[in-house]
Amino acid sequence: MGFCHLDMGWETVECSLQRIFRGTRFFGVVPEGTVSSSSSSSSPSSQKLIDKEYEFSAHNYHPIPVVFSQAKGSCVWDPEGNKYLDFLSAYSAVNQGHCHPKILKALQEQAESLTLSSRAFYNDRFPVFAEHLTRMFGYDMVLPMNTGAEGVETALKLARKWGYEKKRIPKDEAIIVSCCGCFHGRTLAVISMSCDNEATRGFGPLLPGHLKVDFGDADALEKIFKEHGDRIAGFLFEPIQGEAGVIIPPDGYLKTVRDLCSKHKVLMIADEIQTGLARTGKMLACDWEEVRPDVVILGKALGGGVIPVSAVLADKDIMLCIQPGEHGSTFGGNPLASAVAVASLNVIRDEGLAERSAQLGKELSNQLLKVQQKYPNYIKEVRGRGLFNAVELNGKSLSPVSAYDICQKLKDRGVLAKPTHDTIIRYTPPLCMSLEEIQEGSKALADVLEMDLPKLHQMKPKDVSTAASSACDRCGRVLYG
Repeated sequence: MGFCHLDMGWETVECSLQRIFRGTRFFGVVPEGTVSSSSSSSSPSSQKLIDKEYEFSAHNYHPIPVVFSQAKGSCVWDPEGNKYLDFLSAYSAVNQGHCHPKILKALQEQAESLTLSSRAFYNDRFPVFAEHLTRMFGYDMVLPMNTGAEGVETALKLARKWGYEKKRIPKDEAIIVSCCGCFHGRTLAVISMSCDNEATRGFGPLLPGHLKVDFGDADALEKIFKEHGDRIAGFLFEPIQGEAGVIIPPDGYLKTVRDLCSKHKVLMIADEIQTGLARTGKMLACDWEEVRPDVVILGKALGGGVIPVSAVLADKDIMLCIQPGEHGSTFGGNPLASAVAVASLNVIRDEGLAERSAQLGKELSNQLLKVQQKYPNYIKEVRGRGLFNAVELNGKSLSPVSAYDICQKLKDRGVLAKPTHDTIIRYTPPLCMSLEEIQEGSKALADVLEMDLPKLHQMKPKDVSTAASSACDRCGRVLYG
C-alpha cells in the first residue's frame, strides 16, 4: 500500500515506515572508511581550520565547533573522518540531501557549456527553468534572484510598485505589514521588520513603511487592515515561523489571512524560503490549508544545496508592474543556477520527498514526544510539521546550561543540530534521511539529557546563567526565552 495514507492508525503507519524507510535513502552515502584524500592526515585539522576562520573571517556567526569536509545524503564527515548525522540541512537548503548525484550531474554538465550570460542577453536554460517552476506551482511568471534575502527584497519592491500602480496608494506612503517574531533575512529592509534586538541594534535608522502584527492573530490583522488598509500594499509572513522556533499558527489562520487580503486588496506574500519545497510535508506550507498566496518567495532547496537560487512567483497583473531597468541581478536566472534548479525540483517530485517528509515527520515527532515524556522538566514543548521540527527546552530547569551546550553534546554523539533563541533546538534533517537515522537523532537527545546534562550542571557554576531574555526594542515584550 502507499505510504501517503495519513488516516491510518499510528501502529499501521509505523509498520509501513519500517518496511519502506528502514535503512533506505534515495541515493548512496560514502561508505565507512572512504573519506577522500582531501581529508587525509596531511590536511589541516578541524581546530586549525576553526582558528584560521576566527582569525581571517568576520565574527558574524557562532557555529557549533565541527568542520564539514565531505557530505553525502544525510551524513557529514569532518577532516578527521568522524561521521555525523545532519539535523539542520543548512537551514533547509539541502532538503534533497547533500551532494545529490542528479543535481551534481546537472551542475557539471551545465558548467562545461555555459555558466553566465547576465540578463543583458538571453540564455538557453533560464526560459526552461521559468516554465518549469511556474507550471509546477501554478503562477504566470517568475522573477529569478540568488539568495533568499534578495527574494524577499524583490517581493517587497514588487508589492510597493503594485500598490502605487494598481491600488493607487499615495506616493511614498505604501506600508508592508509583517509578523512579530519573523525572520526574512538580514538586509536593512528586512531587519526594519525584525523583533530580534541582535539584528537591529546598531544598524539604525531602520527603514519606514512597516507595521507589525502578532503571528497567528487574525483579529489583530483585521484591525490593522481596517485602520491602514488603504495604504497597505502587502502582508509578508512565513506560513510557519522558522527562526522563531518552528511556530505553527492556529488552524484556519492562513485561510483567514487569504480572505482578509482579498477583502482589503492587500497582496498576500508567503515567504516559503525555508518552509517550501517539501520541508513540511507539502510542496508549500500554505498547501496545508489549500491557500494560494498572491506572491510566493522560494529559495534554499531550490538550489539543491549546490548553488544559491531564489525566485519570486506571481501572476502577470502583479509581476508586470516591474519594468526593464527597475529591478534585476547579474546572476539572477543564470544558466548554471537554472539547470541546477530544474534538477533540484525534479528530485523533489520524482523521489516523493513531500510525502516522505510527511511520513517521516510523524516518526520524528513521535520519537521526540517520547523523549519529552521521559524528561518533562527539561523539554517544554515538541512541535513541527513534516520534517520541520523544534524542541523547546525549559530555560529555568536547564539553567545555567543553554541549548547551545546541548547542541555541542549532540555533536559529540554524532548528531548536528543548531539552537535558536537560547532555548530551542531545531530538528530539520534532509528529507532523504532513513528511519534508523531519524531514531538515532532522537535517541542522541535522550542520551544527552540523561547522561551529559547532569555533568554540565555540575561543571557550570550555579551563579552563571545564560543570557537573559531582553524585551523587544520595538514593542517592549519578551518574545524569546
